[in-house]
Amino acid sequence: MSRLVVVSNRVAPIDEGKQTAGGLAVAVLAALKKSGGIWFGWSGTVVEESQSEPTRTEAGRLTYATLDLGRRDFEEYYNGFANQTLWPLFHYRLGLVSVDRRTREGYQRVNGIFADRLAPLLRPDDMVWVHDYHLIPLGEELRNRGCGQRLGFFLHTPFPAPEVLKVLPNHADLIRELCAYDLVGFHTEVDLRCFVNYIRYEAHGEVDERSHEGGTRIRAFGRTLLACAFPISIDTANLESLAHTAARSRHAERLRESLVGRRLIIGVDRLDYSKGLPKRFEAFQQLLETYPEHANRVSFLQIAPPSREDVPEYIAIRRELSELSGRINGRFAEFDWVPIRYLNKSFGRRILAGFYRQAHIGLVTPLRDGMNLVAKEYVACQDPENPGVLVLSEFAGAALELTEALIVNPYDTEGVADALQRGLTMPLEERKERHAALMRTLRRNDITAWRESYVNALTRAPYS
Repeated sequence: MSRLVVVSNRVAPIDEGKQTAGGLAVAVLAALKKSGGIWFGWSGTVVEESQSEPTRTEAGRLTYATLDLGRRDFEEYYNGFANQTLWPLFHYRLGLVSVDRRTREGYQRVNGIFADRLAPLLRPDDMVWVHDYHLIPLGEELRNRGCGQRLGFFLHTPFPAPEVLKVLPNHADLIRELCAYDLVGFHTEVDLRCFVNYIRYEAHGEVDERSHEGGTRIRAFGRTLLACAFPISIDTANLESLAHTAARSRHAERLRESLVGRRLIIGVDRLDYSKGLPKRFEAFQQLLETYPEHANRVSFLQIAPPSREDVPEYIAIRRELSELSGRINGRFAEFDWVPIRYLNKSFGRRILAGFYRQAHIGLVTPLRDGMNLVAKEYVACQDPENPGVLVLSEFAGAALELTEALIVNPYDTEGVADALQRGLTMPLEERKERHAALMRTLRRNDITAWRESYVNALTRAPYS
């Protein structure tokens, strides 16, 4: 069996007992333990100058290799091109895209640093699995250093339509860099189609869409590669079990007592403009206006841990949400009821599992999302005898799989309010039928199936 080498922007905590990591970390650790290998990436530490050699830590058959990044490299690569250019571009927020040659050069430079530090660690028969938009150029950088190993890439964000991607001045370079891999994976067939359309109509490459390991064979920029959709998922069985016990936890009991018999709508999202939180707050307000019978009978809990707190766009959205929640609460609250509970803090997976199980509705309405695992986690945590209802944005990748959810357009606040009303009044038998169908999907395509399907496809991908 070939050794697996995983490369990601961040490496999950080495102390597995303290991990609160989600799907990617669970999948990566399981794969690495199975084959042995290396997990390589940034340590999360910013220093004056980027580290010249990786810090290596052995844990059984697994080696963690991490780099500290210099301040300038971090600002230009991570805060700059990755998160002020690629992130808004890939999420269709063109007004927020920053075009800056300096940050693009920093992005390229750090990918070169990663390649320089990783290449000496590789064996000839290794398989290298690179993750996410931070590291698109890494495959080409490794090829330029003579690395002939099998290379795979997986994108955890959406991939934009060619017309959107072309906003980026160096869009052709980005696609050429993706074509340095032997396998390029996306969450959905929609993302795959956007990539294929660019190859066909902009790069004038050759596209063979006959089934090749469930994907599309591509010939472009002098290379042959395979592009496929691999919808990422969750550790379904583990979450089911966790939610069953978490329902009796102290935190779950405190939440239950505080509701005093009211129904709960829950949203859990990183504080990011792609998540559609202002529109979500407006939709809840619309629910109270259009269906006043829910006043003092429904509470909306929105958990939104802050992220990238020094970026102006994130400071602005945090201020906007505070003002919106204050205005809605000021209008509708009673002396014994606050409609919106808005929390800027994070909770561990066990606590969240207990909260999900309490909630009559899981409200997941991003304006654009690669997959959105919260939607899947909410479903897995429900009591099958009395399940809640998932209200899900059509612009989340999960909507293509979780078709029994109530699918909504997050820009249509009245439509979302109507879906909330439908969920709050849905008969038990319909809720159980929808939940059972959703769970069949989640059990069939869990995190293990995702990992194994990707690794198997990489093993059989065109190799040159």
